[in-house]
Amino acid sequence: MSDYYDRENDARYTSVYKEQTPDILASFVAFDASVFATDGREIPLKYRELIAVAVSNTTQCVYCIDAHSKRAVAAGASEKELAEAAWVATAIRAGGGFAHGRLGFKLSGAHEH
Repeated sequence: MSDYYDRENDARYTSVYKEQTPDILASFVAFDASVFATDGREIPLKYRELIAVAVSNTTQCVYCIDAHSKRAVAAGASEKELAEAAWVATAIRAGGGFAHGRLGFKLSGAHEH
């Protein structure tokens, strides 16, 4: 997907959302602003951004990786914290593969007791 990523020009396509679904776009922007508000949240912004980095790595959204990595650093995250967030994402994704792999045994009926 990163082959399609153009940091400089992709944002211009937001105009389609503005023209076609402005109410939904406005709701999304307000929701995102609330989730990542500087103040008024229990989890400090740096940690919310690190969570976003880990989730972005898991979903492999290059736009989110770009934005939230920068925002995490701006909120005080170190390169080591970014690395650990990436490893958390890796562990969760691998764990999901492990856990869901067991469904193959269960659903195939090959491992009957």
